Amino acid sequence: MEKRLLELAVEIVQAQASITKMPCEEIEHALGRVYNALHRMRLAEEEGRTLPIFPEGQSSSQGVLAEDPRSSIQDDKVTCMECRAEFRQLTANHLRTHQLTPREYKKKWGFPLKQPLAARVLTNLRSRSAKKRGLPEKLQIYLDQKRKDKMRLGQEKPTNQIRMSLRAPV
Repeated sequence: MEKRLLELAVEIVQAQASITKMPCEEIEHALGRVYNALHRMRLAEEEGRTLPIFPEGQSSSQGVLAEDPRSSIQDDKVTCMECRAEFRQLTANHLRTHQLTPREYKKKWGFPLKQPLAARVLTNLRSRSAKKRGLPEKLQIYLDQKRKDKMRLGQEKPTNQIRMSLRAPV
């Protein structure tokens, strides 16, 4: 007996949800996308026409992402370049499902290593929160103190080096 499209869509989304964390809204959205894709395939099959084939993991609406990975980081979401799943932040746990670390993912797709893999809204929220807690000022005080300590140690080093050179065998 042939399975209905909805049953097939549920199985596909269920398999995806078992691999990655997906909020309810995302599951509903994925279910709709998969169902519509299966429906288009079935109609094309019945009409005897072929659907355009896209490179692995890319659909016609995602062509921009394949060309410029930086466009995958948007204001309200981040799209994984490996599986095209959308998140507020790409976590190390998700990237592990692709056998990648965040560093390897950034290198593979050409992101700067300091680029956060989070939606801009989330990044801005964290930045405002840090500024509200006084983090920039505290960080500057810490760096100034570290610089002073380094200079103080730097002044002591030449005398130590002179003593060491006096002890060196001839």
